[in-house]
Amino acid sequence: MSKTPESLNNAQNNTKSSLGPAKPITTLPDLFLTAVSLLFLFSSPKPNHTLFRKFLPFPPNPRRFPKMTTTSQSRTSFATPQALSDWLKPRLSSDSLDSWGVKPGTKNLHNLWLELSEGETSLVDSSPLLRTVNVVTVRILGKDNLVLVESRQELSDGSFRDRFRPLSEKMKPHETTEEAVARAVKEELGSSRVVRIVPGSYRKKLEERNSVSYPGLPARYVLHSVDAWVEGLPEEDFVTEEKEEYEDVDGTRGLEKAVSVRKHYWEWVCSDSLCS
Repeated sequence: MSKTPESLNNAQNNTKSSLGPAKPITTLPDLFLTAVSLLFLFSSPKPNHTLFRKFLPFPPNPRRFPKMTTTSQSRTSFATPQALSDWLKPRLSSDSLDSWGVKPGTKNLHNLWLELSEGETSLVDSSPLLRTVNVVTVRILGKDNLVLVESRQELSDGSFRDRFRPLSEKMKPHETTEEAVARAVKEELGSSRVVRIVPGSYRKKLEERNSVSYPGLPARYVLHSVDAWVEGLPEEDFVTEEKEEYEDVDGTRGLEKAVSVRKHYWEWVCSDSLCS
């Protein structure tokens, strides 16, 4: 029985369906292009990263900085001067401690103990050890654009130390700048005087330097500075005497062991900012 053309086409379609989708035949040009691509991939040189380094937002190998740890603590008081000495010995060189109160113009261990007891000073247990002090500085204005400075001090041990700075005084705990100014004028310039602080003259500054009073002990000074007029001061250079800096009601503080300031020498000088 002969088959019609239509039946032959149906039979061919059924055969293709049973064999799955037709696979494309790989020709010779396709094989050649694939081989060339593989050859180029494996034979190409490594990329030069230096050409792109300047475009990177961060370096390929960023530098790693060690983390800083803050383990320092402040010491504000010690039961006795001996306790303070024992605490300082492993933290300061013996040469530094031995020079306190011996080198002209310096103070001794008892002075530092009194400062700590009064709350005027604190010691930061860091490396190196650091003494921190809040200081009020009063630039006293005079006639003809002159400013009062303390040229030098005479100490209780008979030594002198040069100063050439405005009236300065360590601040007490919880003391305001105005209160510290009034106390400084009374203690170092003698008697109670009328003090007028120049409005807007207050400045705060931080200074770190080696201590003149305690060699080998770095100090951080928080300076609270004002300009002021003080009534009743001599117009010429003058000298004032200071009474005991600290009180000793029950006689147990040993004030006589400390080196104290006996006299202040004052001079009127021309201020660079006020005089031509």
